[in-house]
Amino acid sequence: MKKVRQIIEIDEERCNGCGQCILACAEGALALVDGKARLVGEIYCDGIGACIGECPEGALTIVRREADEFDENAVNEKTKRQRPNAVIMGEPSEHETLACGCPSSAMTTLPVRPRTALEGASQDVESHLGHWPVKLQLLGHNASFLKGADLVLLADCAAAAYPDLHQRVLRGNAVAMGCPKLDDLEAHIVRLAEILKGAFLKSLTVVHMEVPCCRAFLSAAREAIRRSGIDVPLKYIVIGRSGTIIDEGLPCSSCEAAPGEVTLKTV
Repeated sequence: MKKVRQIIEIDEERCNGCGQCILACAEGALALVDGKARLVGEIYCDGIGACIGECPEGALTIVRREADEFDENAVNEKTKRQRPNAVIMGEPSEHETLACGCPSSAMTTLPVRPRTALEGASQDVESHLGHWPVKLQLLGHNASFLKGADLVLLADCAAAAYPDLHQRVLRGNAVAMGCPKLDDLEAHIVRLAEILKGAFLKSLTVVHMEVPCCRAFLSAAREAIRRSGIDVPLKYIVIGRSGTIIDEGLPCSSCEAAPGEVTLKTV
């Protein structure tokens, strides 16, 4: 069954046949044919774009077009046929991963710093959440708390990973939360564009995780700014799985995509 969705597109003129994108695609959607990377089946591409950051020539983009729906069962079967002793991610592991194969779904145990006696005696950290609701799709573009606000577009996982979120990110700011992997990204772009046009934001800061699927939030924000026609300062903060800020910056609207950023294109 076909539907309009995100899917990878390969510029054959730019592709040099290095194969790095193929190694990065856990779903096995890409293959080298006649010296060029090819999409072997639309059903194998989840449209997240984990392969994009691996291409040294910028030959890969994410587009929205009519395509066969992503089929997790087909990905599973294909992976089992190719590597029967491997988990869906494609590498031997004792940890379970989701069927989509994205590295963000790999089960991983992270080291936790022991709690000290001093910390145990300290007071609760003050909340800096200034409004409700917080999910992007529940926010009205005319909400009073959005008028002239500094808005944080926050990926769901980043909220759990970053311990200083309230003090460093939410304090004095409005927030809109969502998941660039599991949510309807196009719906988020539309809603954010409505907010930009109706609320006259002072700034927009995208806070996302380091995992590949999360990078789409930054591209979604840039696309929403483009559609709205509103010039608003855009910043980004990248949170590592260790719970620290590993990158932050000020991508300008006229620049090419930031390193590792998924490029969205509508056709």
